This record gives sequence, structure tokens and C-alpha cells, in this order.
Amino acid sequence: MGLIASGNTDIGKKRKTNQDSYLLSLEKKLFIVADGMGGHNGGDIASQMAVKVLPEYIANNLTLEPTLLLTGSIKETNRSIKSYGELNSELVGMGTTIVSLLFKGQNIYIGNVGDSRAYLVNQKTIFQLSRDHSLVQEKLNYGIYNREQAAQDPQKNVLVRTVGFDDDVEADVFVYKVNKNDIFLCCSDGLHGKVSDEDILYLINKFIPDPALATQKTADQLVQALIDQANDNGGQDNITVIIVIAQ
Repeated sequence: MGLIASGNTDIGKKRKTNQDSYLLSLEKKLFIVADGMGGHNGGDIASQMAVKVLPEYIANNLTLEPTLLLTGSIKETNRSIKSYGELNSELVGMGTTIVSLLFKGQNIYIGNVGDSRAYLVNQKTIFQLSRDHSLVQEKLNYGIYNREQAAQDPQKNVLVRTVGFDDDVEADVFVYKVNKNDIFLCCSDGLHGKVSDEDILYLINKFIPDPALATQKTADQLVQALIDQANDNGGQDNITVIIVIAQ
């Protein structure tokens, strides 16, 4: 099964710096979106470290079972960022989200900490594969309100779990059997916080009506269209998007 992949990041319309980073590696079949946070340059450094340390750990531990491989890679990234931040008082408390896709055999393994997301589009229907580690998600888990109400919550950007802030971190890992014509989307909240799931699905179906006929050009166009839509909707945050199509 072959993969077509495209990714890009954009500063958005309101931020002075882009604290998002991403990795797109068809060779390693590894894809990462990291959304950094922290004062001064802390967020930039944390997200850049995430897309460097995580793949290095994976490359050095390929004998591990994939779930343990992703869990270990995120823990190692957490330790590296925490240690680096403690060396500089201006960087203490910096951290990052991570959502990573690792293709192994017939499966995809999704590692997640924070509120960057992984989605699947299958037969023109969208599914969220990851689960946010946010205060809003906690409220959803307890049934305090529904997804429509959650979108209006003023605390929707408050995270309850990040990489690099605490001494240790627990990552969620989800496993999914990949089918031909599956489309996977990784993104920071600069996309999903400004563009609804329904509108994301509309654009994916518009640019990739038949995944079997998708090309690098159409994948690139889709990534740019998603970024443009987030900016058209306000662009209050940095926007990072990765699309992976299984053919």
C-alpha cells in the first residue's frame, strides 16, 4: 500500500511567531504535528525539539512493539524538553502538544498528548481518531455538555496534559487498521479550532473526491485550502496541516 503525503504550516493572521512544527517523512512512514507553548521562544523550541527527538528515539528503538515505541518516544521527548527548559529560567514551563502517525504493516499507530488532532476520512465520512487532553474534553467526558456547546466554551484552549511541562507524561496511543483510500489528517488547533469538522470534510471531499485518483498536486492543494479556510475564519492561531492518503 502506497502513501501520498503533504504538509505545511502557517503563522496565521494574529500571532507574531509560529510556534507550530511538523515532520513529514514518507521514508519512515512517520508524521508529526507539534503545537508549542511558553513565554519568549519557549513554544518554538519545544515544538522543534519534539519533531527532532521523537523520530530519533524511534529510529534507535525499532525493535520495540509499535505502541511501546510511540509511548517511549513521547516520554523521551517530554524528558528532553523538561530538562532543556530547566537550564534557562525564561524557558521554564515551556511545552508542546504532539500528535504522531506511525504506519507499521497494515496498521497506523496514533500517539497523542494535548489538543492537536488526528482525523480519518473514510467513505466520505470524518472521524476524530485522537482525543483532546483539554479542560473542555474533560467536561465532555463527564457529560456536562455536548460538542456544539463545547465549541463556545471560553476555556476551550486550556490543556490538562502537555509534553515537557511535568516530569513524566502519559500518551494516548490508538491503533487502526488501514484500508485503501483512507485519508488521514493531522492538525494543530489553529485548524480545528477555526474550521468545523463538517467544513474540513467538505474541503477534503472537494479536493480528493476519489482517493484512488489523488495525486501529490491535489494533496498539496487540499493542505493549502484548509490553511486558507482557517485564515479566512480569523486565523487567530498558527495553523499546521498534514494529509496522508493510503492508495
